[in-house]
Amino acid sequence: MHRMSDPSRQSALSVRVALAQINSTVGDLDGNTARIIEYIDRAAEKGADIILFPELAVSGYPPEDLLLRPRFIRENQCSLHHIAAHTHGPLVVVGFVDSDSDVYNAAAILHEGRIAGVYHKVFLPNYGVFDENRYYRAGHHCPVFDYGGIGIGITICEDIWYEGGPASVQAAHGAEVILNLSASPYNREKGDSRRQMLATRARDNVCVFAMCNLVGGQDELVFDGDSMIVDEQGAVLAAAKPFQEDLVLADVQVESVFRARLHDPRWRKTETFILRQSPQGTEISLSPTTLGSEKPALDACTVQPIDPREEVYRALVLGTTDYVWKNGFSQVVIGLSGGIDSSLVACIACDALGADNVVAVCMPSRFTATQSVADAQTVAKNLGIRLLTIPVEPAYTAFLDMLSPSFDGKEPDSTEENLQARIRGTILMSFSNKFRWLVLTTGNKSEMATGYTTLYGDMAGGFAVLKDVPKTLVYDLAHHRNSLGRTPVIPQSVICRPPSAELRANQKDSDSLPPYEMLDPILKLYVEDDRSVDQIIALGYDAEIVERTARLVDRSEYKRRQAPPGIKITTRAFGRDRRLPITNRFHG
Repeated sequence: MHRMSDPSRQSALSVRVALAQINSTVGDLDGNTARIIEYIDRAAEKGADIILFPELAVSGYPPEDLLLRPRFIRENQCSLHHIAAHTHGPLVVVGFVDSDSDVYNAAAILHEGRIAGVYHKVFLPNYGVFDENRYYRAGHHCPVFDYGGIGIGITICEDIWYEGGPASVQAAHGAEVILNLSASPYNREKGDSRRQMLATRARDNVCVFAMCNLVGGQDELVFDGDSMIVDEQGAVLAAAKPFQEDLVLADVQVESVFRARLHDPRWRKTETFILRQSPQGTEISLSPTTLGSEKPALDACTVQPIDPREEVYRALVLGTTDYVWKNGFSQVVIGLSGGIDSSLVACIACDALGADNVVAVCMPSRFTATQSVADAQTVAKNLGIRLLTIPVEPAYTAFLDMLSPSFDGKEPDSTEENLQARIRGTILMSFSNKFRWLVLTTGNKSEMATGYTTLYGDMAGGFAVLKDVPKTLVYDLAHHRNSLGRTPVIPQSVICRPPSAELRANQKDSDSLPPYEMLDPILKLYVEDDRSVDQIIALGYDAEIVERTARLVDRSEYKRRQAPPGIKITTRAFGRDRRLPITNRFHG
């Protein structure tokens, strides 16, 4: 039934909407429940009429194969009932896993101690890092909640990314405010597209949109928050701080929606068309207890734009923080070579965990430049972290002597080079075993893409901070980190020296790879954009370099499959995002 609003009631209505941008942990049902209740209380104290939480806030997102365990689903539902019993006054909308004969990604509408309604996610994403068709059945109903004369629609994440989707159905059936629970993961520049999308949906549906997005790190994913409330003209009424938990509130004047629809003849045509095409909307009436009550004044909500480099840096810090803490570690160890990658990882680790929780190990060999050792010492001193120096020469000599009879007659090659990297990996993992320090690897995306890494050597570790960060961006981030303090943390000598693995005399990365300024754009086209070799060459890139780069990428898939998880910051990260077969004869 098409909801018939009473404009005389509507004209006086203002609704205070709160976005509870929290950091849930997958599987921590008790901790997530306590967090949700805490934010309900905080929002209620600020006079909220409606409190919105992120997608699957109860269970954490994404729960993946935990959804194949009936006990997990039952206990997440028990947690929801516990939360519902705590709701008195404001309307609370929270994400959870629902089930009957199947499983649903769902939003519960909680009111006065009970579950007043449930919405099932309609559009299940199944691309990139998403795999929701594996677990959930899609919903088919788009209910509208009459909350004291205000039409409320509920949607979940992907639902609002589609023009003419559930939000449009709900708006046509009388919803003036659309609430969206999201777990939209971060990648560079996604915030701008997300804001533009919300503004477009608001204008097209002549409706207020309130989106509450998850914040925090979960394995390879980082959720940036950036929750916001957008009015019917597409203007941002309030926005949460990115990359941190936040509670943001705004007073929404529902009359402005009604007035805008009266003045927009396009809305009438759109509404009529959607009503003819869509099933009847379900109306659920709720009697509010907080609407119209006296409320405390709200502080002005202003969020300044973030520098693009700072945005990436914060994502890396947040992803590192949550991976370490949520997995029960308290300290990390890093192989600090004096190069730019390990120096940047050390900075990120200190900003994520504090200098007292970061240990660096310098492991020079016969090929390590004196300047590299000095730079490693300077970085450690500038950051205030503990530095251990353990030369690898004794172990390296022992390995060479041990293998010499078997290698007799063979010229030295990458075998001897990689021995050094593998000894270093063994040293770091020994510290991890002895002291329960998590090893942070220091390889970047350009190296991972081309296989310029050593299995069980520099790839050995628990978490790859720069796994999705191209080398050229590493330099940008290093400059950015240096700009944040009074004095640079990373010495200029680290930034200016030609990069080198220092596994043989006078070695430089450019001996094995094209210059990174040339390599990284080709890698983006081939790895992230799926352009063919011929298409990349047609764009003006050197044919020999493109063909060589593609060969390096293709033959290194087996290495990447064995790499530790790392933080996704681009549109196409190695791991759960970009998935190619190891055994594969298609190239180019």
